[in-house]
Amino acid sequence: MLGLDVRRSEAAWWLLAFTLGAILFWVFYSFVGTFVFGVFIYYATRPIYRRMRRRGVRPPSLAATVAIFTLALPFLLLLAYAVAIGLQELNVFLENLQERQANGGADGGTGDGTGDASAGGVDQISDILDPYFDIASAVNNPEQLLSDPEGLDLVTNLASDAQGYIGFVTTGLLHVFVMIAIAFYLLRDGHKLSRWFRTTFGDDRGVLAAYLRVVDRDFKNIFFGNILNAFLTGTIGAISYSLLNVYAPQGGAIPYAALVGLLAGAASLIPVVGMKLVYFPVAAFLFFRAATEEPTGVFWFPVLFVSVSFVIVDVIPDLVLRPYVSGRNLHVGSVMFAYIFGPLLFGWYGIFLGPMLLVLSVHFARLVLPELLNAERVQPYAVDPSHFETATDQPAETGTEDVPGGSPAGESDE
Repeated sequence: MLGLDVRRSEAAWWLLAFTLGAILFWVFYSFVGTFVFGVFIYYATRPIYRRMRRRGVRPPSLAATVAIFTLALPFLLLLAYAVAIGLQELNVFLENLQERQANGGADGGTGDGTGDASAGGVDQISDILDPYFDIASAVNNPEQLLSDPEGLDLVTNLASDAQGYIGFVTTGLLHVFVMIAIAFYLLRDGHKLSRWFRTTFGDDRGVLAAYLRVVDRDFKNIFFGNILNAFLTGTIGAISYSLLNVYAPQGGAIPYAALVGLLAGAASLIPVVGMKLVYFPVAAFLFFRAATEEPTGVFWFPVLFVSVSFVIVDVIPDLVLRPYVSGRNLHVGSVMFAYIFGPLLFGWYGIFLGPMLLVLSVHFARLVLPELLNAERVQPYAVDPSHFETATDQPAETGTEDVPGGSPAGESDE
């Protein structure tokens, strides 16, 4: 009876373990993109964090915060500069529009209708809203707006759209917060997590430690390679667009070519769409200007811009350069296919999850699978040390000094 009671107790604990595991897996699956991007931020900021810790920055929370902010600072400055340029150009555009409107009003309108077109452009918003309600009367008498069915429908639609945008922005900010929080706690407490993992699931032969060590090393190369690829892509974009402006027709140059190239490099960190968020709007602007401004019909430069953006700035760095800077210890072709099929299979986060699965699978096949297939005990001497030891792996950098087998997070026990 005692043995039966023990088995029932173990079965109950295993059932609880399976239930908790299924719930945790469901949570991870629901937010897999957020978790993966958080791990990317962790590996991107870990070298900065460790350098600060070696220089005596205390406490660890301060070092982790500064490391994350240091990574984000260049992108924040670039974004602030881009916004400042945009506001400056908007101010110039409005001043020119007002000047053209004033000149058109003073001259009674030009013969070609330019002044009338400028005046009409200023009043476009009012013209669109006039069929629904009178703006001035609505401000003076809000009850009239609510009593008008068309005006009430317009307000309802605007409120519904605003609510949708607020929900979208709030959800996005929540995901960003979770990403930063994951990176922060991995930086600060990753060594505790790795120590618990090695103690709980490790073996006395060091195979798990060897596997985790090589996985951590290649994760570091892959995620740092994304940062390096963004820097190189931004450099290529800035040079390419600046050279294009040399041959641009008069009045048809790329506005702020170097800034557009740097923004394209920064946007390359966004999977799938990436830099298309930058050069698609610029291409649309160039086509619109070529179609509306003198000389009309100069479309060869926008077409050339799109071709250079797609081939030189987008495809070549993403499919050729990124595998070389990321997969230093893996086959370049396999890394390239991981970057291609990852987004196709998993969505936007696949550009990070695809290489991660490649690393986990390749090193499992190298270190563990042959021994399992041969039905032999997995011994540490059967592991080729060259698989997880390189000349560049230093204890201070990998965080594995005096820790057999390293750690999944690559953090030493501080």
